[in-house]
Amino acid sequence: MSWQSSIFESLKAADVRQVAYVPDAGHSETIRAAQADPEVHDTVLTTEEEGVALVSGAWLGGQRAALLMQSSGVGNCVNMFSLLESGRFPFLTLVTMRGEYAEFNPWQEPMGRATQQALELMGIHVLRVSHPDEMGEVVSAAAFAAFEAGDRVAVLISQSLIGRKQWVKP
Repeated sequence: MSWQSSIFESLKAADVRQVAYVPDAGHSETIRAAQADPEVHDTVLTTEEEGVALVSGAWLGGQRAALLMQSSGVGNCVNMFSLLESGRFPFLTLVTMRGEYAEFNPWQEPMGRATQQALELMGIHVLRVSHPDEMGEVVSAAAFAAFEAGDRVAVLISQSLIGRKQWVKP
């Protein structure tokens, strides 16, 4: 099983019924799997902070949800993360990293460097995956911590797993 497939399998095993996301190449396989699964409701967001509200609302409605985003989206969510603390909501997000390994876009570097610290400052426990064989277990552990222990957890997916991106001229 590929590391990408193990993400969705771990979410399904944790009974995640909603997946919210802003389209991202690093999450494309998980997004396609969510779209294809009749038991999972996928929601395309216009901005990542909507996802914080969506996963909180899902919990209030009796369902488990996960937010997929890129590291640049973490910066968009900082104010909304206060909802998680105020409502004591469990939270699971999977974050594809940018601004790290072989980054071509200098605009991605500042938030890439600040992602983990921003999440931790907002009370979110951070796990990181840098090796493909760790993905399923780490996502499973994060889901368990979120939904069974009520924790707020982010899994950072190293840019080295996603591979080099290149600027392609049209």
